[in-house]
Amino acid sequence: MELRQLGRSGVRVSRLALGTMTWGRDTDEHEAAEQLRFFLDAGGNFIDTAAVYGNGDAERVLGGFLGVMVPRDEIVIATKAGISFKNGERIVDNSRTSLIADLDRSLSHLRSEYVDLWQIHTWDQKTPLEEVLSALDYAVTTGRARHVGISNFAAWQLARSVTLQNPIFGKAPIISTQNEYSLLNRRIEGEILPASRELGVGVLAWSPLGRGVLTGKYRSGLPSDSRGASPHFSSFIEPYLDERSRKIVEAVMVASDGLGLSPLEVSLAWVRDCPGVTSAIIGARTGAQLRGALSAESVTLPIPVREALDEISAN
Repeated sequence: MELRQLGRSGVRVSRLALGTMTWGRDTDEHEAAEQLRFFLDAGGNFIDTAAVYGNGDAERVLGGFLGVMVPRDEIVIATKAGISFKNGERIVDNSRTSLIADLDRSLSHLRSEYVDLWQIHTWDQKTPLEEVLSALDYAVTTGRARHVGISNFAAWQLARSVTLQNPIFGKAPIISTQNEYSLLNRRIEGEILPASRELGVGVLAWSPLGRGVLTGKYRSGLPSDSRGASPHFSSFIEPYLDERSRKIVEAVMVASDGLGLSPLEVSLAWVRDCPGVTSAIIGARTGAQLRGALSAESVTLPIPVREALDEISAN
């Protein structure tokens, strides 16, 4: 699998990343092990997780594979901090105390002394940005994190954060931003992608398959074994079941039929090769689903097909 440089760092990551949001909950350890094996065999080296995934279970499952299925130093592990759920309520807390506590728990779950990329999961309007960023510096100077990034920040928040973290002043530079990007959601093209290019920040695209909708699985309703029917993810899928999304999905189906590819391969290749994207994160529930996604590694969309998909998904 092709490796790409992540921002202005020496880190090289596979252009497809293995997401673990379902690990430990909808994906058990055996399925997770199968996913990891397929991913490594395909040449992937970049694994994305978060402290909040499965309330730490995703990190625990991944940690159990390190040193057993793969040497720790042969993969790049990214995790995120700042979000938790208490009594069913989503809590965002980017205070220095909370972030560092999240990081220490992540390291314990992963059974690792460090993470390769530690990311602030989302913006917290209650905590001063300078305090948030001080946690990044602490993580790097104490060896807990090799590199740092942000996730789900708006463009102005990205620009402000990168400016404050100028390495000239001894700060830990922000090398990446993780944002949602797919044919169903192209909002980052307005400001985040241009800002990232100017600032030298790598872009990690999450949900490149439009939360699974671009696979075409929801064309005839909600499959009982899909995320859309899951109590954990139904509200996550629902926004992309509208009329606009249906038109885009149908265009993807036409393109895939014409090229002899799956809708998944077309949609994933489109995101992966968009200018400015370093890696697209695949979040599969089963090993079979992941194997289907990894087949996109050999796919390059013809320019006329890309242009047609660009046009129909532009608005």
